[in-house]
Amino acid sequence: MKKKTIQAIESLRFPLLFILMMWTVHIVSTILGLSFTYFGILPREIVGLTGMITAPLVHGDWQHLISNTVPMAALSALIFLFYRRVAVKSFMLIYLLTGLAVWAFGRDVWHIGASGVVYGLLSFVFWNGIFRRSFKSIALSLAILIMYSGYFIGIVPGKPGISWESHLYGALVGILVSYLFKDAIERDEVPEPPMLDETLPNGYLLPRDVFDKTLAERQRERGQEQRQYWQRDITRG
Repeated sequence: MKKKTIQAIESLRFPLLFILMMWTVHIVSTILGLSFTYFGILPREIVGLTGMITAPLVHGDWQHLISNTVPMAALSALIFLFYRRVAVKSFMLIYLLTGLAVWAFGRDVWHIGASGVVYGLLSFVFWNGIFRRSFKSIALSLAILIMYSGYFIGIVPGKPGISWESHLYGALVGILVSYLFKDAIERDEVPEPPMLDETLPNGYLLPRDVFDKTLAERQRERGQEQRQYWQRDITRG
């Protein structure tokens, strides 16, 4: 139990660090009275390429920051807790590929905020249940479907000032990354070997080579067993 608690705490280190960076950037911009919008993504402009790294850390106001903080913390914690083998690689791919997709195909406006990454993480966890089909991944997928079903409407054009492109491309990238790592099975997803019945010979119900023999070989063995039965010594009482 103690070991699992330590692992859980260590798994949360990266998500908490990222959340701290988001809040630090916004607090600094608020204190200094500066706008960091130009650190966002400006599609198809060289100056906007830096936003692939910096845009998810920049938010327009406190409401924008808080609305991204809660799902970012929850989803990244899920990934780093339950998908340890691929957590860092998945997070970084979702982070960078979402930014690249927005830069390549987004509207010609500044795109800021971590919502694209949030949608990528959301999609990653959900589609893991489809690609992996383990009990854990399916359970997490259903939990995501129940808790964040309202987020799916965010991938279509709607409210002005919302980067629906970030949401859409993040969701698509999440599917891609989930598929890429579908075979990176976690330790607790490995199927356990079948239990042996110690009351049976060698622990198995049937001989291990029973399905390797041909019909003729099995008939020959059955005939030998019958001859041995009838040729046994007879004793009289």
